[in-house]
Formats: sequence, structure tokens, C-alpha cells
Amino acid sequence: MLWSLVVLATLAQCRKEAVLPTPVDPVVPPVITPVVIPDASEVNTFVWSGMHDYYLWNDKVPNLTNTYYQILTTTSSNYKRNKDSLNFYLNKYTDPSKLFNDLLYQYKVVDKWSFIVSDYTIIDNWIAGISKTMGYDFQLYYLNSTSSDIIGVVRYVLKGSPADLAGVQRGDIFTKVDGVQLTDANYTANLINKESFTLTFAKVVNGVITPTGKTATMTAVQLQEDPVFLSKVIDVNGSKVGYLVYNGFTSDFDLELNTAFQQFKTAGVSKFILDLRYNGGGSVQTAIYLASMIYTTNTATLFTKSVYNGILTPYITTTYGASFFNSNFTDKINTTAINTLNLKDIYFIVSGETASASELLINGLKPYMNVKSIGTNTYGKYVASLTLKDYDANNNLVTTHKYAMQPIVAKYANSLGVSDFVTGLTPDITLKEDIGNMLQLGDENETLLKAALDNIRGLKSLSLATPSSLAKSRSLIAKKDLVQFSRDMYVDPRKLTKRNR
Repeated sequence: MLWSLVVLATLAQCRKEAVLPTPVDPVVPPVITPVVIPDASEVNTFVWSGMHDYYLWNDKVPNLTNTYYQILTTTSSNYKRNKDSLNFYLNKYTDPSKLFNDLLYQYKVVDKWSFIVSDYTIIDNWIAGISKTMGYDFQLYYLNSTSSDIIGVVRYVLKGSPADLAGVQRGDIFTKVDGVQLTDANYTANLINKESFTLTFAKVVNGVITPTGKTATMTAVQLQEDPVFLSKVIDVNGSKVGYLVYNGFTSDFDLELNTAFQQFKTAGVSKFILDLRYNGGGSVQTAIYLASMIYTTNTATLFTKSVYNGILTPYITTTYGASFFNSNFTDKINTTAINTLNLKDIYFIVSGETASASELLINGLKPYMNVKSIGTNTYGKYVASLTLKDYDANNNLVTTHKYAMQPIVAKYANSLGVSDFVTGLTPDITLKEDIGNMLQLGDENETLLKAALDNIRGLKSLSLATPSSLAKSRSLIAKKDLVQFSRDMYVDPRKLTKRNR
């Protein structure tokens, strides 16, 4: 009995110390606040949409082909998903220029020409040939192979410009700016970025750069450069040879160009020399006009054909017809009849700065004419850009920003399909301009013009002057290399209306 009491007491104690289970509270699901993706800025949306629609290489840029970024109709089941995905991507960018550059195909390798500006008037002025300038073109060269000192050589001067009024001439050599010797380390700050300075000039004496005592003080002004720099008729063995120095395909001067050809036509020109050594390009339409002035106004003859991307091509075909891609020779500039010479022979003076619309002209005439070129390899650009500004649904220019883009949108081939000349067009006669012996443009003894005239005369050996000691100087940079748009070729914006999304 006592043992039983002990056992019962022990069991009671065990029951007393047993741990009872803790009650579990019901699980309350967390409140999830939907993530709201704000709309991208108007300018970023403009940049992406413009590049998506127009860019020649849009199919090679993942962020332009990403299906999650494609804008769908508001009735599409995944409209919200795609709109949010695109906005999320665009909102990563606070700088529209960075977004633009990230959307380029192999930037500075394949696409070296597309650009964006924060103020569209910059592009408007470039297309019109307007800039703040002292009115002279130059190239910089190293003084020798071991020195960092450089010299500048004047290549041409605009009439009536500050440089012209200061007495600067083609062939002048300058060594100092505001008394400081130019070097490869200071030329940008001392020469390029200043709007007022004094140049100090020198000459070559027995291979040595010797000061002449001549200086020129200039202040930059707003100028519109006339690309029809020089036109003249030269008598060669009884034949009339037209000579034209043409420095840019600027549409504002199309009628002036046509007037020059009227003078050539009146003079009975039978052969022609077109000097494009400093011509980096410009308007495709102006190239068509110039080709027609040289060869024919037969509007049924093909001059060039264009290729656009996979989005624009069907849109263009539906909107304008398949003929849009073919640009024929033409007989009018708006309502003005084109003065054509109907020539069979043409000579081009070219250089590494002969680019885009200049190359389009040469390449387009080759299937039809006896084309000879004198100089060095051309630049190698067969693609064209288009000015894109931001317009609203009512086709009004937006006022919240002034950004504009100039992306590459098309490539061009001649009537035989020749295109993609990435290394440029090779001249028939290879010859460099002698920077130490630069006669005035139009002088019949000027190196490259004389080579063309000698060839017209049938001379197999060129009677050229002995090259100067500067002839082999190492080039640093040309003034036009410093201009963002200097080698661009552009499609007339009126040719492509804004696509309605």
C-alpha cells in the first residue's frame, strides 16, 4: 500500500511537470503593395522609339529588339507588362545621350557617325552650313617625327571672313597661337576652343621652319559657308574643261550650283574636273541634283538605290511604294530646270576627307561615265542619317526638351549594286597634296589640278614640282575632323514623315 502511494505521487508529479503544446496563431498573409513603374521621361521615350523605328542596325541591338520592350496596343493582353518593362529600362537613364549611345551598334567601331544633340538648332545650322568660325580651313601636322610641336597649314579661306580680312591665305603656315608654340597637348585649348586669338606665321627655308614676322588677329563670327568655292573654265588643247571646287553638299546652295553649271554649259565645257578633296558630304538630294547636272536629266535612269531596316521597309513600301528606294536622275530643283552638261568624261580630285555624299556621287556616276580620280583613298562611308525631332500626336514639335538625333538610317548602292566600300574608293592616280608647296586652288600648276589636266592632255608622266621638305610630314588632325558632322550624309527629312505608332 505504501509502495502504491509512492507510485501515485510520482505519477502525479510527472503530470504536473509535463509541457503542454503552445497554441499556434493563425497565419495572416502580408499586405503586398503593387509596384508602380513611373512613365519614362518624354525625351527618353523619344530616343528609344526613334532608334527602334528608324535605326539601320536596329535588329543588331538587343535593347531595341527585346520583345518585352515593344509597345503594344492598349487592348493587348500584355500591354501593361510591356509598357512597364520598357519604362523600367528607360528610367535607368538620367542622361538621354548615354541612352542613345548605348543603343548604337558597335559604337565607334561600326557606327562611327550617329549622334544626338541637346538643342536641335545645332543640327539645323549644320545642315544650312552655318557655324561660328573665323572662316579658314586648316590641317595640323607634327613638325618632325620626334617632336610634340605641331604646325598648322591653311587649306582655304572663305571670302569676306575674319581670316580673309586678316590676310590669311591658302598655304600659310602657322606655328603659334597668342605667342605660344602649338603642341599636341595644347592645340585644343589654345586653337580649337578659343573664339579670338592671334596666329604667328612661318615659312620653310632649306627645310627649316623660319618665322616670317606675319601675324593675324581674328575673332570668330557666325557664317554660312558657300560650298561653291570656285568655278572656272580652262582651255586644254582647244577643249573647254570645267573646274569646280565644291566643299559641301549644302541644299541651301543648290540653285547657285545650278547657276555655275549654266555658265559651264554656255562656255561649251566638254570635260569636267570636280574637286572634292575637302568635301565631307551632306544632302543626298543635292548629290542627285549634281549628278544630273553632270550626266543627264533623264528621269527614267537610276542613279542610286537605298536600303532601310526591317521596320521602315514595309512601312515605306506601303506608304510611298517600292519606287521610293530608287533615286533616279532628275530634271528639276523644285520648279527650276537643271542645267546639264551631258558629259561622258569626269575627273574627281579626292582625299581621305572625301566622304559620304561625295562618295555617293562618284559611285553613282561610275556605271555611266568614264570616271577617273586623282588623290588618295576616299573616306569610306556609304550610309546616311536622318534628323529626328520629337513631335506629339498632332505632329507639333514638343516643348519640354530640344533634343534631336541624327542616327544612321539607310545605306546606298549604285545602279550595279556596288556599296559597302568600307576602305573608301581607290583613286586611279595616287597623289598627295604637298603642304609645303600649296598653290592657290584653281592655279593650273597646283599639284592635284595639274595632274588632272596632264591626264586630259594625254601625258603619261606627271610634270610635278619636287616635293617640299614638308611633303612627308605626319598629319595630326584636320579642322573638319573636329566637327561632329563633317563626314555625314543625310536624307531629306521631308522624304520620310513621322511614323504613327
